[in-house]
Amino acid sequence: MEGSIYADLHVHTTNSDGELALDEIPAAAAKAGITAVAITDHDRIQPELDAPLVRVDGIDIIHGIELRVEVESLSERIDLLGYGVTELPALCAELDRLQANRKTRGARIVELVERELDIALDIEVHEGTGRPHIARAIDAHSETDLSYQDTFDELIGDSGPCHVPREVPSFERGVSLLSEACNVVSLAHPYRYSDPDAVLGLATRLDAVESRYPYSASNTACHSDCDIRTVERHNLLITGGSDAHQKDLGQTGLTKSEYERLLDVGGFGA
Repeated sequence: MEGSIYADLHVHTTNSDGELALDEIPAAAAKAGITAVAITDHDRIQPELDAPLVRVDGIDIIHGIELRVEVESLSERIDLLGYGVTELPALCAELDRLQANRKTRGARIVELVERELDIALDIEVHEGTGRPHIARAIDAHSETDLSYQDTFDELIGDSGPCHVPREVPSFERGVSLLSEACNVVSLAHPYRYSDPDAVLGLATRLDAVESRYPYSASNTACHSDCDIRTVERHNLLITGGSDAHQKDLGQTGLTKSEYERLLDVGGFGA
């Protein structure tokens, strides 16, 4: 059916803070009834993907990335999604810097949590470690009653006592790096930010807007007047996906025709 979910273009793997390994993605996609997936690990490219788009067991897998950047004019950090990654030296050097910072930051968060809760966490901090890894370790710990969500709400969320900010590139730097290395650059989950209208104004410098994701009202195509104006006025593509960190894919995404337009306009396989 044309209106059904065909492509989930926002999926995380164990390469960053997801629960699925890359080799588990095709089976998870088939189980969800979808035909295409984009791997968008945080500040990291997937080392096992050697092309912008590959087909494995009947599933399209787009090599993507999610990159956090800072918007000075908004005093806010936002996420960009790059689709069809080619491993160019400038991007790889920036990602190496970001991953080193992730490791330092992760170790500091663990230190603060252990001091705050007076526990020892059973977690190994590495370059891919993110807050979801730490939240899972706290949730599983026998000496705490904090759930995964409680951990974010009370400890490690952006306003929590154990929060440690990351070093991120500027919006301009991020757009430049992704535009050179990717077929399509999209604004991620615009209605997740405090001023979505202002953030959507930045999309004029990108190729696409993520218009569907499961944790806000934006799980329908171009659901708001502002989204419609942004996409149509600037002839942008639509992207969408589950932002899956766990094992269930296909909560939302693109229809077949929307996905095919993304491939066509984005120059995949050209």
